[in-house]
Amino acid sequence: MIMKFLNSIFTLFYAVLTFASCAENDCPYVRVEGDHFVLGGKDYRYVGTNFWYGAILASEGRGGNRGRLLRELDLMQQVGIDNVRVLVGGEGREGIPSHIMPKLQCEPGVYNDTILAGLDFLMAELERRDMKAVLYLNNAWEWSGGYGAYLDWVGFAADVKSSTQPGSMTHFDRTPVPTLEGWWEYMQYVSNFVTNDSARALARNHVAYIVGRTNTVTGRPYSESPALMAWEIANEPRCFADDSLYKTRFVEWIDEQSSLIKSIDPNHLVTTGSEGVHGCEDDTALFLAIHSLPNIDYACIHIWPNNWGWLGQFNQNYDSDKTIGDDMPDPIVTRVAAACDSTAAYVAEANAILGGRCPVVLEEFGYPRDRFLFAAGSPTEGRDRYYAFVFDLIGREKSLAGCNFWGWGGLADVRHTIWQPFDDYVCDPAQEEQGLNSVFAADSSTLDIIRKINKSLQ
Repeated sequence: MIMKFLNSIFTLFYAVLTFASCAENDCPYVRVEGDHFVLGGKDYRYVGTNFWYGAILASEGRGGNRGRLLRELDLMQQVGIDNVRVLVGGEGREGIPSHIMPKLQCEPGVYNDTILAGLDFLMAELERRDMKAVLYLNNAWEWSGGYGAYLDWVGFAADVKSSTQPGSMTHFDRTPVPTLEGWWEYMQYVSNFVTNDSARALARNHVAYIVGRTNTVTGRPYSESPALMAWEIANEPRCFADDSLYKTRFVEWIDEQSSLIKSIDPNHLVTTGSEGVHGCEDDTALFLAIHSLPNIDYACIHIWPNNWGWLGQFNQNYDSDKTIGDDMPDPIVTRVAAACDSTAAYVAEANAILGGRCPVVLEEFGYPRDRFLFAAGSPTEGRDRYYAFVFDLIGREKSLAGCNFWGWGGLADVRHTIWQPFDDYVCDPAQEEQGLNSVFAADSSTLDIIRKINKSLQ
């Protein structure tokens, strides 16, 4: 009760401080007014993209290519994209299958200065271009380290239920690799992150270090960067357990992290990174709880028609048969209307739960290419129709304050269906087919749709 009171006092102080230091028409920071964003005295609505690998691409080490980065940002601006969602960096040891590399935090508190310099360079470029970034600080999923890396660092071990042998348990001394050892095993294991005080302490130290950073390119603290829209707790944070203890500790963790960020940076927004009800164990009360905390400024939802089964036969495991014969109907095209109906229902559900208390952003949504192809420039009839529907929600119905499609592939030269070390990065993480959900420079019809909606939002 005392902590809630103190949080309320701090939130009030933060609001007064921000108002006092930020004149209505020249404030460089995005602010919240009711259920919408404001920037420079005007409503701020946007169609942006996910660009999680931006800091790696902006580095001068392995995985870096500043020439490509600048060309990517040029192309984004040509289609009106001014908002990118970026991973601060990965955690954990190198060489784990399906993990990004290089990592930002190789050991607790030990940082790869090359990646940090890349993040600084990226943010400086965004400042120069009057673009905004949402920076996420952790990940519930394995591809960047996240929850699992922190559990590994504190030496956590656990017995989890086997997905292949009902009734038996499997022991793990470190985080299971989902594509090798099972997604069910992985989720059970990392559910312990939110209840492990030692792992949470390491994550807290990381947040304090990054949020308190000064940009080495601009000389400006991140807390004063006009390119920063928001800090995000994690990519798709979950408690991974339908249990009241885990849910309570999950809410406590979101509260703890958001309060820490605001104590260091009172200028910028903070959000959760949540998928919505789907990422809250289908618990509407839990979704409302984490977005009602005093230092959470706006709500997030993610939508994945393919991964969530709205398109029928497919799933996200790359070792399953997703072949669509030429003589077969293509569900990626034929089921667009069903995917749109489910999307509208999911957005309406989130709005109903929140009751207009804050803006809602659809910060992740993806849609495969026709006939489950991956190559840049291959047909995207289904995707284009789905994107047009989502953008209509942003532009016309205004039930969402903004969105970031997943994701940006741009000018990448994709050489392997499954990512290999030293391949160009696209927005599809290493455990997914490269090109699965990425929008490339060659996808002219999709870029035209993005350009059109962003022009209408100006």
